[in-house]
Amino acid sequence: MSFDSVTFLVFFPVVTALYFAFPHRYRAALLLLASVIFYMAFIPSYIFILLVTIVVDYIAGRLIETSRSKRLFLVLSILVNVGFLAVFKYYNFINDNLALVARVFHQENPLSNLSILLPIGLSFHTFQAMSYTIEVYKRRQKAERNFGIFALYVLFYPQLVAGPIERPQNLLHQFYEKHFFDYARVVSGLKLMAWGFFKKIVIANGMAQLVNPIYNKPHGQSGLAFLFATICFSFQIYADFSGYTDIARGSARVMGFSLMENFKSPYLSSSISQFWTRWHISLSTWFKDYLYIPLGGNRVPFWRWQTNLLIVFLISGLWHGAKWTFVIWGLLHALYLIVEHCWRRWGTTMSLPLAIEVRKRGSTVLVFSVVTLAWIFFRANHVSDAFYIVTHLGTNWTWPVVRELFHHGPVNVYMMVALAIFLLYAESTRGVALYEKVISPNAKLRWASYYVLITAIFFLGTFGNNKFIYFQF
Repeated sequence: MSFDSVTFLVFFPVVTALYFAFPHRYRAALLLLASVIFYMAFIPSYIFILLVTIVVDYIAGRLIETSRSKRLFLVLSILVNVGFLAVFKYYNFINDNLALVARVFHQENPLSNLSILLPIGLSFHTFQAMSYTIEVYKRRQKAERNFGIFALYVLFYPQLVAGPIERPQNLLHQFYEKHFFDYARVVSGLKLMAWGFFKKIVIANGMAQLVNPIYNKPHGQSGLAFLFATICFSFQIYADFSGYTDIARGSARVMGFSLMENFKSPYLSSSISQFWTRWHISLSTWFKDYLYIPLGGNRVPFWRWQTNLLIVFLISGLWHGAKWTFVIWGLLHALYLIVEHCWRRWGTTMSLPLAIEVRKRGSTVLVFSVVTLAWIFFRANHVSDAFYIVTHLGTNWTWPVVRELFHHGPVNVYMMVALAIFLLYAESTRGVALYEKVISPNAKLRWASYYVLITAIFFLGTFGNNKFIYFQF
């Protein structure tokens, strides 16, 4: 079940109404049942994969806390979780590459690919389950005794499919707390959901109408079309993923739950380091705490520090997808950070106030530019397509091409540009806070803003089969 489906527009109010109508002792069971139904709406049989990992991690958590062989049970838990990822997400990728190597040596790969679909959101709920066992092992979290509560921690429907990836310290205790109906909190949650729907249905889906025709058939396109489509994809993926997060956080807030913030104006970052503290925060902090720091972080010699970054972003690229395009995307961001660190270590800086301000603004433009360049590999269907686009960005910049792009585009190009500018402005004030601060004191303006937002979604939105981009991970 997707957030932008008609089914969810019925599912959410019904579940929420029942949640507040039920006595507190039955609410966790209600949410668990609702979450199972929510996930089974995609592919029903895949609920059993989740059930296996939940059982394994629940038992592992109990044994890690009480047994002397703590590390053994942690490793077994991680192997089971990573094993499911390896089979469903990476088996065919590894097998295809083994076949290529075999052909180089004039051999045949005896293994065949598996005809299986990747379970929706497998990487997300796997990482969330793994964070639980790791935290129990590090004695920062007590093992959960209630199996139903632990299952709900993994299955909680607002953030089940695409995060944010929650830590047990933040979420588990909230399932024991009694949440009362609070009008102000409910309204705040609904506002956040509405802003998320606007970003997804109007901005992200609209941008997709510009991006898909060019990226799906790149050969013969002009460099200007590639540039425009790539910039549009930067806003598409941001509006799509942050829109999902807003809907998730808003729907949870309506019921009284607090989920972590996953985006903080990333495209206004003045450095790549800052970008990764603002983009997909739940994943970047996961890699920082459970991979980067155990590798030594920045507390090692400089070359080791940069190697650690390379490892983390290589794995991050693979986490996003079993394709070389994602690997290259991850390695590009590692290269950006290495260059940035080398510049800070050996480069020179300007100290004049005006120069500092110019450098800051220029840095923001530069960061957006290199991040957008990396998105080419993230979005391209094949590595060959990505390199074709990169090598043809400067071709065929003629006035007829410009006129064709802006007068005969698949959607209103001017509206998309205006929406991208509006998105940057709105998110610079933390999204929903834009109208919470400006319009809330005036009831007429407040209700007018609701009307405008809902009207924009229905009349400017693009409906149909527009899945959230991060569902594939």
